[in-house]
Parts: sequence; structure tokens; C-alpha cells
Amino acid sequence: MKLVILAAGMGSRYGGLKQLDPITENKEFIIDFSVYDAKAAGFDEIVFIIKEENLELFKKTVGERISGKIKVSYAFQDITMLPEGFSVPAGRTKPWGTGHALMCAEKQVGNDKFAVINADDFYGRDTFNKLSEFLKGVSSEESKYCMAGYILKNTLTENGSVSRGVCEIDGDYNLLSVVERTKIMRDENGNTVFYEDGVPYPTDENGYVSMNCWGFTPTIFEYLKGDFKKFLETLPAEKQEKGEFYLPFAVANAIERGDAKVKLLPTSSRWYGVTYADDKPFVKSSINALFENGEYPKTGLWN
Repeated sequence: MKLVILAAGMGSRYGGLKQLDPITENKEFIIDFSVYDAKAAGFDEIVFIIKEENLELFKKTVGERISGKIKVSYAFQDITMLPEGFSVPAGRTKPWGTGHALMCAEKQVGNDKFAVINADDFYGRDTFNKLSEFLKGVSSEESKYCMAGYILKNTLTENGSVSRGVCEIDGDYNLLSVVERTKIMRDENGNTVFYEDGVPYPTDENGYVSMNCWGFTPTIFEYLKGDFKKFLETLPAEKQEKGEFYLPFAVANAIERGDAKVKLLPTSSRWYGVTYADDKPFVKSSINALFENGEYPKTGLWN
């Protein structure tokens, strides 16, 4: 099984390439914890999806440090990688989004089952154990996928609003839909709300949300390619420069068509991420507490 890490994006609100920002005294990055936990759960190869111009930076930091512990390969998100008959719109420099990024790793994934995560999110050991257990139980030819479901209140920050995919499931934890909420936060009374057109609406802080943590078989690539072509065909003129093809949208389309089934895997893990620069002290102290509690070796992950 492979772990695909989406690392081509820049953290615009944070300011800089936050995927390569040390988070511990041992100079480990958030990526290191995902690799460490995935390896312990049975994943045997890491595929980084990056911008080609960042290759040497990745190799000198993350890649060379972990390559002796687990196999590492790289895929490049290239905006010119388009279906036949399409070209990059004039003025476009922005990548095509997470769905397109995953398409760029099809060769590296091959016929293997795999998980997909963001580079700058801390997912926790329980999550990787559950992803591994699920993937070991399906064949590469099946369109049976999974998604780690996080409790919303375990993913909030005190430093601003967050975007989350709010999940709807049936009684067997089959994923029915994911509704993207782009501004979720606690109001002045401590209530969790989401804003739409400036109006606050209550939302269940104990409900499940998607943190872009998936388990797939290679069948997902055919759905991605078909949906991406439709995305390009219907992209409005005003979105030619910045419109994005998101991975969750493609998964939702596959569910709606009946092409795939997705099981939500409830996780007890707490999510940590540096959405804003002010999040970093809290994330650092929380992860350091995991070292103190013995969840990770105090001498460092790779020593």
C-alpha cells in the first residue's frame, strides 16, 4: 500500500511553504508524523505530489531523511497535464486543484491500493491504522473507498475560520454526501456556526467532517479523468484562470452515479494543522505532549 501526500500547494493564509516548516525541537515537520504513522500501519511507499521546482528542497529536507526508512517517489503537478484537445487558458498559472494533483500521480501509484492526505495536516495514528485495515480488505479492482471522519470540534482553530467538508452518512457509515462549508468557527458565545453570505447558521460540532484523508483503489483514476474533462468543458469564462477541480467533488460524483461506495471511518484522533501562523504554538505544544506521553520516541522519529 502507498501513501500519497498532496504537497504541491502553498499556504497563502499562513505565508510560505508551510509543509517544510519544522514543528519540533528535532526539526521534524508535520509530514514526518504522517510518514511515521503510515509506516507503522503497514504502508510501504510514500508518493509526494509536489511542484517540480521544489524537488531539490523536498529531497534535502524530508526525502533524504526518510528514504532510508521507507521507499519514496515523486510526482509533479503540472498545469499542462490536460486531456487531449485542451490547453492551458491564457494567463493561468494556478494549479488545477487536488483532484488534478492526484491524477498526476497515477503512474507512481500503479495498481496498488493507496491513501491520500494533505502534507500540512496532522492526522494521528488511529487514522492510519483504520485506513490500512480497510484497504487490506478490498481488492485493487473494486470501487470501494474510505474516508477518515473527524469530529468537527476536534478540527477547529481559535485563530479564525476554517473550511470543512461536512459529511452526511447512513446508518452503516456509508458516505452519502460532503457539503463544503468555507467559513466555520465559534461565535462570541462559543457556539459553532458556519457563515453563508455573511449570515451565521448553527452546525453540529459533534458531526463528522472530511479532512481530505482518503483510501482508494486505482479505479478512482478513471473517474477522476472523466470528471476532469467534464470540469474543463463546463468551466465558465470567469473561472478560467482560477477554477479548481477538487478531489472531494469527484468522489461525490462517483457516489451519486452509483459508481463507487465510500465508507466513513470514524477516528478518535485529533486533527492538528497550521491554518494560520498563530496556530503554530498550539500545534507544537500538542505534538510535544505526544512525545511526553510516549506515543512517539523522545529521541525523535527517525533516530
